[in-house]
Amino acid sequence: MAPQRPKGAGALDKDLKSALSPVPVSPRSSELYAALDLGTNSCRMLIAQPKGSGFHVVDSFSKSVQLGAGLEKSGRLSRGSMARTIQALRICQQKLRRNKVKRMRLVATEACRRALNGADFMRRIQRETGLVLDIIKPEEEAQLAVISCAPLVNHKTENLLVVDIGGGSTELVWIDISKVPKKDRAQSIMRLHSGFHQAKTDVPAAKVVDWISVPLGVATLRDQFVDVDDDAARFALMSWFFEENLQDFTPYQAAQPQERFQIVGTSGTVTTVAASHLGLRRYDRTKIDGLRMTSAQIDKVIHSYLAMGPAGRRSDPRIGSDRAALIMSGAAILQALMRCWPTDRLSVADRGLREGLLYAQMSADGVLEEGTY
Repeated sequence: MAPQRPKGAGALDKDLKSALSPVPVSPRSSELYAALDLGTNSCRMLIAQPKGSGFHVVDSFSKSVQLGAGLEKSGRLSRGSMARTIQALRICQQKLRRNKVKRMRLVATEACRRALNGADFMRRIQRETGLVLDIIKPEEEAQLAVISCAPLVNHKTENLLVVDIGGGSTELVWIDISKVPKKDRAQSIMRLHSGFHQAKTDVPAAKVVDWISVPLGVATLRDQFVDVDDDAARFALMSWFFEENLQDFTPYQAAQPQERFQIVGTSGTVTTVAASHLGLRRYDRTKIDGLRMTSAQIDKVIHSYLAMGPAGRRSDPRIGSDRAALIMSGAAILQALMRCWPTDRLSVADRGLREGLLYAQMSADGVLEEGTY
């Protein structure tokens, strides 16, 4: 399926409403919240309790289910991928029950959006596990990625690009916060939980210049070039093909100042590249989340991946067997992004859709304290 720009993915119209679905209000702040992200490649969940201006994670789950395997050819979710996903969701359901979670948001993304049997699979999930998942639109996925990364925004940043590289799609959001006082910039991005288009007030607000959801993620981009045998050639083709699909993104056409510009990248690809750069033998989130990498450091890691070849990547403990088949398509996306915009640094975020779902629920319920994130 040829990637297309989703309708409405662009400069914000005045009538654009919040992409986030409404959430029931007013639980006690001591209650637990859950967020589940069923993506093209992974099923991931967090259970957390509000704490100050953030939250404390009390339980989590993550498993590669490869839900989108074969989707590019058939247009449908396969029996095997659905069975793997149901098995993972049963574990999630047990965790939710054990922790007595009442406030939750469970979502599915690009694979289920594209699959002809995506809606049927949602009904099967409810029938077999009791869990109710929503297939969210690309704009909500972009919105959630943005608010999850708010704590990593530098107070000197005036233009921000948030990039979420998923399994089936990649979301990019360009935000202008130059009119917002430095101390309020992270908070202004958190306020986007109520929608990309903010009501006019006397308070300076973050402005979403443009956003796009490119239906190419680590799994779907890889599937476009499975017929190319040469490892390096396949990588180069993937990188340039992804860049071609940014043509309609407004900031792609305009040169932006390098000063006070920040790219925040969130995905397994970005955190894996960061872990490889640091030479970590065991993944350590505290060393990864918020790390800043230069373009030269990213290129060095990518070249080392190419030098390893497929067999070497499969045996590298920093990449892991689950991610070995997908790391080069993710690296191709990352390289294209760093090539497109005038900055030589990337802020690494070990956070994403699940954190955004938690922030959105807690913010809507008024259980988070205002302050520095």
